[in-house]
This record gives sequence, structure tokens and C-alpha cells, in this order.
Amino acid sequence: MNFATKLGLAAALVALPSLGMAQETEAAAEAAPDIMPYIMTTLLFLIGGFLVFWMAAGFAMLEAGLVRSKNVTMQLTKNIALFSIAGIMYWLVGFNLMYPGDFNGYIGSFFSITQLEPVGLDAADADLGYASVASDFFFQLMFVAATASIVSGALAERIKLWPFLAFVVVLTGFMYPISGSWQWGGGFLSEMGFSDFAGSTVVHSVGGWAALAGAIVLGPRLGKYKDGRVNPMPGSNLALATLGTFILWLGWFGFNGGSQLAAGTVGDITDVGRIFANTNMAASAGAVAALILTQLTYGKVDLTMVLNGALAGLVSITAEPLAPTLFGSLWIGAVGGVIVVYAVPLLDKLKIDDVVGAIPVHLFAGIWGTLAVVFYNGDTSLTTQVTGIVAYGVFTFVVALVVWFILKLTIGIRVSEEAEITGLDTSELGMEAYPDFTKG
Repeated sequence: MNFATKLGLAAALVALPSLGMAQETEAAAEAAPDIMPYIMTTLLFLIGGFLVFWMAAGFAMLEAGLVRSKNVTMQLTKNIALFSIAGIMYWLVGFNLMYPGDFNGYIGSFFSITQLEPVGLDAADADLGYASVASDFFFQLMFVAATASIVSGALAERIKLWPFLAFVVVLTGFMYPISGSWQWGGGFLSEMGFSDFAGSTVVHSVGGWAALAGAIVLGPRLGKYKDGRVNPMPGSNLALATLGTFILWLGWFGFNGGSQLAAGTVGDITDVGRIFANTNMAASAGAVAALILTQLTYGKVDLTMVLNGALAGLVSITAEPLAPTLFGSLWIGAVGGVIVVYAVPLLDKLKIDDVVGAIPVHLFAGIWGTLAVVFYNGDTSLTTQVTGIVAYGVFTFVVALVVWFILKLTIGIRVSEEAEITGLDTSELGMEAYPDFTKG
């Protein structure tokens, strides 16, 4: 045996233990569960959740800018209160009512309080097939709060604080979770093939139907409709309204992107990027459509219509933000912007007073977006989409109407004429948003 052969044998003997260890490490790695999909999806929910949380600030700023200065503090109070109530009610009842697991497809069990994972959860004890319960609960909670915010803006400037908050308890704890379970909880609409990716109907139309019922029961503001004329009541701060719109636009990336519900593969995270791009395109198209249409219709651009046009574009694409091309997102969003420009005066003709344009944006554009799913999602049909729209509309509108009437007949929902004229900031809260300026 020559020297080179001896040297090779010696090297092989030295390497044998390390080779064995490498094989053992590789085998252990193969046996260990893949934790990355769980981690990445949980992270998606957390990031998406705090982006949707930021939408609460957007709603607050938008509403504060579109109401008159004497009612700004009331709108801000309603927005922080409704968000906080939603957080408690969704924990106490809503989350497990909306996601009950095995149920009859229509309604789950009541008063099943949400439980989080234990501190320091080990991978061996985790359900690695999805994401953490805490992140899922946090993400889904943000949607119910957005639904309540829609109602707040439409009924501004004449509703009492506490009756409104009583309605929020019912909406966030029971109404939204029950109807939400029909689609996202595996209920009967999901089984039928109804499709609503991120909530054009499940969230936005539900808020719009509840707002419409409230506006009908509550009635218009004093002086809004007089002698056959519609009297404009300009908002106090269009800078705030514009800021609120941009904040909502930003939050919508979490709203739609997080609704991918997975981020553990190349395909999933690429789809999230596609959703972001489509969401942005629809908002842009909605704003530009309203910009052009108001110029052509009224001879001047109406900023409030442009703001609501962007929001209508966002609502329109929310039912299916993944499948369309960028051009598809453009025309879907543009139609949303057109809807707003014509729906606002339509409501005025019907003497339904919606202070911020929430019903055209969230209800009308939400219906349009849900119908538009059929153009790019071959797994659904116009019949199932219409069925879902009708189911959500009938349930939400009827139940909301009943709740509003009960509140009206028991504790009353509308402030007095004197209080409305003075402003809700002073009459209901005893403080003003702009104490150094003349009331408007």
C-alpha cells in the first residue's frame, strides 16, 4: 500500500463520524415539522391587522372632515368608542360565532369566549397548518370594526351617542358575525360557491345596509331637504377628509392583502403582491373616474366626490382583488367611481341623508364589486353572487331596521332640534373640537 492510499484511508476514517452526524442532522431536519408557513402566515395576519387598524384613524379623519365643525368631537368620540366596543364584543361573542367550525351553516353557538394559545407555545403543540389563533383573531377583529365605522359616518350630526353605541354592540357582537359565518365560516353561502375574497359584501355592504336602515329611521338633518331643494351642508375640513382617504387607502392593502390568508409559499406571497397592485389600481381608477365625471357633469371638480370615488374603487375590487389583470382592476374601480357620482344625488332625491356618502361607497359599490367577481373568477356564477347579495341585504337590513326601531321607541335615537342646531359637540358632550372658531 503506497503512501497516497494510506493517506486517503486515514482521511476517510477521520471523516466517518462527521458524515454520520451530517446524515443524522439531515434525517432530523426531514422529520421536523415545517414551521415557516405558520410563521409567515401569522406575520401576514399581524401586519395586515395593524394596517386595517389604521383604517380606524382613516374613518375618524374622513368623518371629522366631512361633518360641520359643531359635530366633529362627536364623530371622533363615536369612532374610538365603536372600535373599542367591537374589540370587546368580538372577543366575548363574535369570533367564535363567526368561525364556529362544524355548524348548521346558518348560525353558530352564542357566548363562546375566544381563547388564545398559552404563553411560549412549542412547535410540537401548535397547529402548524394555519396561523396562530391570536393573530387570526386580531386580523378578523379589524374587519368588524370597519363595518361599524361605515354606519357612524352615514348617521352623523343628528344621532344620540348612547343609542348609536347600543346598536354597535348588536352589530359587532351578533349581526356581523352571524352573516359573516355564512361565507367565511364555511356556512351555506360558501358551500353554494358564493365568492367574496375580502368583503365587498361581507363587510362593506353589511355596513351599508345597516347605515341605510338607520338613515331611514333617523330621518334627514334639519334643513337638508326644504321646499323641494337639496341644501348643501359643507364639511368643516377637507384637508382632514383627504388625509382620512389616504389613510384608508393605505389600510386597504392590509384589508385585501391579508385576506390571502397564507404567506408560506412563493405562490402565496407573490399573490399578495398582485393583490396590492390591483387594489391600488382600482382606487386610482375610481378617483380619476369621479374627477372626470364631476367636471363633465357639474362644470367643476368636486373633491368630496373624488375622495369617495377612490374609496368606491377600493370597495369594488375587494370582492376579487387577486384574479383580475391590472386593466381589469382599472375598469372595475372606475365603475365604482361612476356609481358614487350618480348614487349620491339619487339618495338626495329619495331624501335619504347620508352625511359622508357611506351608502353609495360601501353598499352600492359593494354590490357592484360582488357582481364583478364573475368576470374573472370562473369558480362562481352570477346566480350565486346575486343570492349572496340578497341574503346579506335582507338579513342585515331587516334586523338593523328592527333594532333601530326598538331603540327609537324605547330610549330615542335622535337629538332634539335645539341640540342639533347647537351642535352635538356642545349638547351631547359639552366640548368643542374648534373652540376658538365660529361654529359652522
